[in-house]
Amino acid sequence: MRFTKLQALGNDFICLDCTERPLPADPDRLAVAMASRRLGVGADGLLCVLPGGEGRLRMVLYNADGSRAAMCGNGLRCLAAYAWAHGLAEAGAPLVVETDAGPRTLTAVPGGIRADMGRPVLEPSLRLEAAGRTWRVTPVSMGNPHAVLFVPRLEDIALEELGPALERHPAFPGRTNVEVAEAVSPGRLRLRVWERGCGETAACGTGACAAFAAGVRSGLACRRCRAELPGGALALSWPAEEGPIYLEGPASAVFEGEWPGEP
Repeated sequence: MRFTKLQALGNDFICLDCTERPLPADPDRLAVAMASRRLGVGADGLLCVLPGGEGRLRMVLYNADGSRAAMCGNGLRCLAAYAWAHGLAEAGAPLVVETDAGPRTLTAVPGGIRADMGRPVLEPSLRLEAAGRTWRVTPVSMGNPHAVLFVPRLEDIALEELGPALERHPAFPGRTNVEVAEAVSPGRLRLRVWERGCGETAACGTGACAAFAAGVRSGLACRRCRAELPGGALALSWPAEEGPIYLEGPASAVFEGEWPGEP
């Protein structure tokens, strides 16, 4: 089974082209096997490219633990890079991709790919007990769930303890992604992300958008912002309150290979 490994700021995916072959049986189990960094290819998730309606493409994404992800900004950009490179869409032309969270449009820009990430849905902040402290957490949906908290210094946070505690907190019965953010200035955020079903990742597109939206709403960020993650920086803009957030960043192929079979 042929696959392509792709990455966007170190957030990495195994891409299976299912436009002319069926989706493999038990893709959740396959994701666990292929994503293993010791026993498999190694990745944050399994990204399957399927035919969509009206000539579109569809993204189906499974996290490293086999759970299904409704949306992924870095995965979307990886899919666009793959589609343009392999003739699934006109190279560089605007591309509409169907996701479990609705259709998303991607366009090529100098040095990267721009994604329409949809309109964020912010809920009132919560005060939650986790990892021995009380935290002010803002729930945000980007088509998938996020819990955002702002701190004075990222370096003071033990994300390996706080991340799993908030991911599985009773306030989030379906589990959640966790973003710990530091507002350096209105135009610059630093953040780390604990992804639901993956653990800490080098970057997260929807997580950056969620932290950005929470920052704008609280007055900590302006409507054009740079989000700095361990894997690199993303450019974010939210021109209108009722409109979508736009995310810009790179995505590229790493290598191709042959998987010997399904587990």
